[in-house]
Amino acid sequence: MASARQVLCLCALLCVPRVRCEPIRYSVAEEGESGSVVANVAEDAGLTPAQLSARRARIASADGRQHFRLERATGRLVLAERLDREEMCGRSLTCTLAFELLLENPLQFFRVEVAVEDVNDHSPVFPEERVTFQILERGDPGLRFPMETAQDLDVGSNSIQAYTIAPENEYFSVSSESLAEGNKYIELVLEKPLDREEQPELFFSLIATDGGSPPRSGTTQIHIVVLDVNDNAPTFTQKLYIGRVLENAATGSVVLRVEATDPDVGLNGDITYRFSQSLGENRLPFSIDTVSGEIRVTKPLDFETTQKYELSVQATDGGGLSGMCNIVVEVMDVNDNAPEVVVSSFSSPLPENTEPGTVVALFAVRDRDSGVNGEISCALEDQLSFSLRPAYKNYYELVTMSTLDREETSQYLVVITVADTGSPPLTTTQTFTVDISDVNDNAPVFNQTSYTMYVRENNIPGVLVGAVSAVDSDAGPNAKVTYSLRPVHPTERDPCSCISVNSENGHVFVLRPLDYEQVRQLEVLVSATDAGSPPLSTNVTVRLLVVDENDNAPLVLHPAQDSSPPSSELVPASAEVGDLVTKVVAVDADSGQNSWLSFHLLRATDPGLFAVGSQNGEVRLRRPVTERDAVKQKLEVLVRDNGRPPLSATAALNVLLLNGLSQEHLPQQELAVQDEDSSLTIYLIVSLVFVSLLFLTSVAAFVACKVFKRKELKGGQVLYGTGNLQSSLAAGAAAGTLPHAYCYEINLTTGSGNSEFKFLKPILTSVPPQHSGTGRGVDDTEDFPTIPNSMGDAALDISGTPSVGHFNGLPFN
Repeated sequence: MASARQVLCLCALLCVPRVRCEPIRYSVAEEGESGSVVANVAEDAGLTPAQLSARRARIASADGRQHFRLERATGRLVLAERLDREEMCGRSLTCTLAFELLLENPLQFFRVEVAVEDVNDHSPVFPEERVTFQILERGDPGLRFPMETAQDLDVGSNSIQAYTIAPENEYFSVSSESLAEGNKYIELVLEKPLDREEQPELFFSLIATDGGSPPRSGTTQIHIVVLDVNDNAPTFTQKLYIGRVLENAATGSVVLRVEATDPDVGLNGDITYRFSQSLGENRLPFSIDTVSGEIRVTKPLDFETTQKYELSVQATDGGGLSGMCNIVVEVMDVNDNAPEVVVSSFSSPLPENTEPGTVVALFAVRDRDSGVNGEISCALEDQLSFSLRPAYKNYYELVTMSTLDREETSQYLVVITVADTGSPPLTTTQTFTVDISDVNDNAPVFNQTSYTMYVRENNIPGVLVGAVSAVDSDAGPNAKVTYSLRPVHPTERDPCSCISVNSENGHVFVLRPLDYEQVRQLEVLVSATDAGSPPLSTNVTVRLLVVDENDNAPLVLHPAQDSSPPSSELVPASAEVGDLVTKVVAVDADSGQNSWLSFHLLRATDPGLFAVGSQNGEVRLRRPVTERDAVKQKLEVLVRDNGRPPLSATAALNVLLLNGLSQEHLPQQELAVQDEDSSLTIYLIVSLVFVSLLFLTSVAAFVACKVFKRKELKGGQVLYGTGNLQSSLAAGAAAGTLPHAYCYEINLTTGSGNSEFKFLKPILTSVPPQHSGTGRGVDDTEDFPTIPNSMGDAALDISGTPSVGHFNGLPFN
């Protein structure tokens, strides 16, 4: 068995190049004070104190007890506690404390063995302070009387060396004889026959002296009672009895039986047995039957604690004579100890970015049984992320095998099973709970790829229009998401100033009222950023669509309502039913159905004479002109949009009928008409020149905005404060008859009452809309409808159809 262990040890040492083959040996005297220096282990191991600290040097022992302490700063090995050799090793001749000096990065072991040297700190002690012998008279010289030896817990030269009698007498001397295992066998030797009549009793002391310096001694009083003749002492059949018992033997099991004989008869021949063990019978796990000599088990045995018991049995007859024998009881090992796991280091939690091969735990396995019962195997249960790696002797490392992901598994239960090879085998499991700490390796993720939100124009400042939401699969601060606005393009400095996002919950607010006629939609980037280090972020596009409200009343372009004197339309007497008198032209800055216009005759001097087209605003004759009709007819046409509620405007018309007038009045009327035509022509020419200048200014401003503000317009920037252009438009409206920024192409023929207009789409609807007296509120709680194509995006003609049109036959007076 010893040779097999040596071979295994040699193989282990050859396989682990980090282990020093020869142990470092020291010796220290017992009873040393805690903190006493044993040696400089760093110097003997070829290390420096700096290396001890850097490599986290520490001491590991098989039984887990720390008798010594390593001072990393100096490399000295000092006592961690007072050492008591007798407590640790009993009466063993050698007492060696072995442990390993462990170093990390790289892993390295040094085996250290410290021999605890005995000091003479115990005096010999006899089991009894007084011993009485009853000795028959007329005993022959040379008669021997066995005595129980004194016990000295010290060993070697500090143990008992000699026995003496004091005071010396002529009747007795002491004789000692060494037995196996270093024990002594002492006897009192009768040197001269006793004479009871001369001296019935003797008193003297037996002194046991050890070999320490200074020597220590123990004394027992000897009392000799001289009896009548009983000249035969009991004699055992064997001087040495050897018995074997399993460590799991039940209480009461018989170990062996001793037997002694005495040729005397009667009381002198009756023999009784008892243990003479100096430690006392109450400490022994055995008992002896005083009559039969059977030795039985009285307490549980433990092979791992004591493998062998050495006992002495004394047989005494009725006359006081006795004999001694020695007994050796060997305890046989059974597999009654499960393997043990001693954890030296354990790291938890582990960052999820830990590299494969990282040491998580270092532990040792042991089994207190011996032989096959103490052979151990170690296995890892169903674990793909970790593995076991032998380190040194019975040490193992638990290392990572693959990359870890906290979002997939935040905690691992690593179960290690240790089993011995006994029959039946015993197992022990050790569970390592490895927590995985979070690393900021996941950016926030929005629940949508993009967001579309709606807001009605003329909204309340700070209105909530929606919310964005992002989640981060990390944990703790790495999962805390904050929201912010980002420029749509990297070259832009600031995001849109009219939209705000709550950094905590992602609510999106519109900070200022929006005008559908100025901006139809906005696009911004919302960034979700976590609180990790470094932080990770994700952007999402938020598109804000402005929903049109019916907030612009129709605007009458023709006939002009602010002209003075008001223009009049001429209707000859020959006009037929259905002939076109004039056409009311109006526009609405809104879009969709809010810009659909209808025309109605509100009031007239003769309501039955004229009819108004509800779709195109054309005023036509409903019946022929008669002489009874008034020459001057006043009409009022209502222009109403299709909004909810609808907004409206009115157009006032003057119509002159040429029916029933004399020729002498006609030239005057024609002259007045010609004067009115001349005035109108002058106004139109001035308006044409100003509108042309306004058109050129608008085109220049538009090109400049496109060149310098193109990126900001794409990012959803609202162009507020177009002061120059707006002031120009206002000036144009004040100078002429066009209150909105529209571009008109006008063709006029001299001397005729006909004109041709071409209306193009608006350049920039920045002039505030004109409302009728009927107002309208905005209901923010309504659902946002799907936004139709705005009619304002196409060319708007007078008839309200979304295309470029020409209108002929419009008389101007």
